[in-house]
Amino acid sequence: MSPRTPSVKVTTQPTAAGDLFGKRLRHLREKSGLTQGAVADAMGVPQTHVSAMERGLMLPNLLTVIRLAAALDCKVSALTSVFDKADLSSILTK
Repeated sequence: MSPRTPSVKVTTQPTAAGDLFGKRLRHLREKSGLTQGAVADAMGVPQTHVSAMERGLMLPNLLTVIRLAAALDCKVSALTSVFDKADLSSILTK
């Protein structure tokens, strides 16, 4: 894995946490007027990675969240604050 390729957890079905994060990511990206491709280019990843994160199939690690925030010109908390309102025990995979 190259230093610019973020590590993510890939699933075949959306997880509750992935779905919640993905919806927030899509909202912020659309609010910024950016395409998935533009965000991916700014992060140095394929557009399919951004798509998979938005669909809840990929859960980003912290470095990837930081790269997303930089690409979207927002604070990291803008991406993660969605979890503050969630029932965390219900979204954790067992």
